[in-house]
Amino acid sequence: MIDVHAHAVFEMVMGAAGEHGPELYEVDGQPRFRAGGYELCNVRYRGSVFMEPELRIKALDDAGITMQVVSPNPLTYFHFIGADDAVNFCRRHNDEMAAMVGAHQGRLKGFATLPMQDIPAAIAELRRAVKDLGLLGGYIGTDLNGRSLDDPALDPFYETCVELNVPLFVHPAPAGIDGPPGDQRLRRFDLDLMLGFAYEETLAIASLIFGGVLHRHPQLDVCLTHGGGAGPFMYGRFKRATQMRPWSEPWLKQDGAFETFYRRLFFDVHVHDEDSLELLVKKAGRSQLVFGTNFGGWDSGASAAGGHVDLGDLVPTLDANATRLLRL
Repeated sequence: MIDVHAHAVFEMVMGAAGEHGPELYEVDGQPRFRAGGYELCNVRYRGSVFMEPELRIKALDDAGITMQVVSPNPLTYFHFIGADDAVNFCRRHNDEMAAMVGAHQGRLKGFATLPMQDIPAAIAELRRAVKDLGLLGGYIGTDLNGRSLDDPALDPFYETCVELNVPLFVHPAPAGIDGPPGDQRLRRFDLDLMLGFAYEETLAIASLIFGGVLHRHPQLDVCLTHGGGAGPFMYGRFKRATQMRPWSEPWLKQDGAFETFYRRLFFDVHVHDEDSLELLVKKAGRSQLVFGTNFGGWDSGASAAGGHVDLGDLVPTLDANATRLLRL
C-alpha cells in the first residue's frame, strides 16, 4: 500500500533558517521543538521514525505499507520568514530529503518544501527538486505569508507544476507559524492541530474552487490532507453559495460546475471515522482518494488495513489513485 501522508525531520537542517531555527532541545528531560516563536512540547523526534530511516522502514514493514512518500514537517514550512533564510532552509531540506529517499529507493519517495514567500524562488526550487533531486512534487501550507491560494501571483507557480507534470500537496501549519496567531483558544487541547487544521483545509477548498485556481489551471492536480477538513460536510452549502452569491463567476454558476471542480481535488482518507469516510467517498468520489497515515504522529493510522478506519474494498482503489496522482 502507498502512504502519501508522512513527515520527516532532519538533523542537518537544524538552524538552517537562521534565528527561526528549527531547534531541537530538552527541558527537564522532555523534548522540545522550536520553529520561530512556536514550540512543540513532548513530541520526540530524535530516535524515532521521524529522524531514523531504518526505524521508519521497519515500522513500514510492520504496518504492511509498501511505499511511503515523505513530506516536510508542517512546523517548518517557514512561509513567513525572510526569503533568503527560507530559500536556504528549503534547499538544505530538499537535499536531505533526496538523500534519504535515494538511500531507500523503492520504499521511500519525497516531496519538496518551497519558499512560497518568493514565488520566482519557489518555482526555481521546485524545478531543481523535481529535475535534479528526483522529488515528486511540491508540499506547501495554506497561508502563504498572508497570500491566499487563489492569489493571481501564484499562477506562474501553478503553471510550473503543470509544466513539470507533478502534483501539489497542501497541508496546514498551526496558526501562528505561517500566519497571525488567530484565536488563542485554539492553543488549548491541541485544537490548533485539529480544528485549526480542518478550518485551513476547508478554506483551501474554497480558495481553490471559488477563487478560480482549478478553472485557470485545468490540468493542475492538488491533494489536501485529512479528507479536506470540513469540506464534505460543507459541500451543500458551498454549492448553494456558487449558485446564489454575487461573487460567483458565470463559469462557477453553471449546472454541475461546483461538483466538477470539487471532484478535481484529491484527498487523503486520514479522517479517523467510518461515517466521515463514507461522506468523503460520497462527495469526492472514490477516484479522488488516497491513503495517508501521518506516520508516527499522535494521530497515526499507520496500517495498510486503515488503522482507525475500516477501508474495506477501497484499498486497491487508493493505491491505483496514488499511482496516478504521483505519476509513479
